[in-house]
Amino acid sequence: MSAAALPPLLARTHLIGIGGAGMSGVARIVLARGGAVSGSDAKDSPALLALRACGAKVAIGHTAANLDQLGADPTVIISTKAVHQTDPHNPELLEGARRGIPVIHRSVALAALMSGYRVACITGTAGKTSTASMLAVALRHCGADPSFLIGGDLTVAGSGAHHGSGEVFVAEADESDGTFLAYSPDLAVITNIEADHLDHHGTVEAYLASFEEFVARLAPGGLLIANADDPGSAALASRAAAGGVRVRRYGKHATAVAGARMLEYLPDDGCGVATVELTGPEGVVHRVRLQVPVPGEHMASNAVAALLAGVELGAPLPRLLAGLAGFGGVRRRFELTGWAGGVRVYDDYAHHPTKVAAALRGARQVLGPGRLVVAFQPHLYSRTRDFAAQFGAALALADVVLLLDVYGAREEPLPGVTGALIAQAVPLPASCVHYEPCWAGVPARLAALVRPGDVVVTMGAGDVTALGPQLIAELARRGSGVGGSP
Repeated sequence: MSAAALPPLLARTHLIGIGGAGMSGVARIVLARGGAVSGSDAKDSPALLALRACGAKVAIGHTAANLDQLGADPTVIISTKAVHQTDPHNPELLEGARRGIPVIHRSVALAALMSGYRVACITGTAGKTSTASMLAVALRHCGADPSFLIGGDLTVAGSGAHHGSGEVFVAEADESDGTFLAYSPDLAVITNIEADHLDHHGTVEAYLASFEEFVARLAPGGLLIANADDPGSAALASRAAAGGVRVRRYGKHATAVAGARMLEYLPDDGCGVATVELTGPEGVVHRVRLQVPVPGEHMASNAVAALLAGVELGAPLPRLLAGLAGFGGVRRRFELTGWAGGVRVYDDYAHHPTKVAAALRGARQVLGPGRLVVAFQPHLYSRTRDFAAQFGAALALADVVLLLDVYGAREEPLPGVTGALIAQAVPLPASCVHYEPCWAGVPARLAALVRPGDVVVTMGAGDVTALGPQLIAELARRGSGVGGSP
């Protein structure tokens, strides 16, 4: 089967929860390869409108009849762990079982779609979406036209998925539930490894072990690119190299001979410039100036990883640099929502302490004379319980903190676990830390806290993204004389 051929199993694909980032991406690629797609989701969304425009048949709500949208039984039903956990009696799953239709996880479908390509998988506790996006954008600038599936919408492409004409497939590999073990990449980038997703893995040791298994799945002769500045990634790289895996490293603690060393990072008017030394495949050491059009040293580190991966994939260095300099960002990765009353409002997906700290350090880079105000919505009761102290320390990088209540997602509430648990752990004066458990009261509460000149970041992996527009509307209603004491 050629790289661009559609696997027969996916000829008529039905996706339960088709509006999710990963699921809608699979649907887009199946459609682009000539397959028929149907699906269902709990509510309508822009993602579903876009899929309908591409030819998908999409229903709102879950019923057995949804399996008949294509006029014949689907050849496969694609589901996710979340569907099985939260809705084990889903009528489409039950009807599919009655009809004998195969049910596979999204990761298995993606693995099938990547067959025949040179596969570059980007994973890690934090930074994988941005790094994968940067690599895809840089390769496109080189004319490589890679296929990609990423868990965030690229600003320049308007989507997180694309069926390209090139030989490379770039994929964000999700470690949260171990599904990245479905892939056998030719090139893997590990941005960092820190304890997370213990609701699935159970223990820190099990979470770390999943990365060992992932590296063991590299294709014969495959390459591991690891972050030398992150202890978890660096340790895994050393073990992999000792086991015969080809390894290259990036970061301040890397060496040019072994990969890409970031010699210097300088903020530059809301962006950044990194000086990087790297060795190309021909063995020549290059010293280059890497422009990163998004703030934060963590984003520069991601860009260096993407640069090294692009070089290893055979792309020309000058065009990679130009492509990275033109990177337009990813939705919900320090994305500007708008401004009103002299207040700038950004939105960020950060939901792990390391991600929160990195995003707030990046926000400081664009701050100016005002204050940094963060409205944080914890994601998952288990994560809130396990990392409350770490979240508190990370949020202390802001000047004013407003804690929302927990976005439970697939979890049931845990006794005593609320946003107040993190609020109590923030080591700032009590006048600077606030907890608002009622969503309806958040926009007015936040608007009362800010002053002209402030930068506000709405942050979290839940529905807090809707807060930014509401805050802007509230600030506009109040006029330019907004604000109050922290």
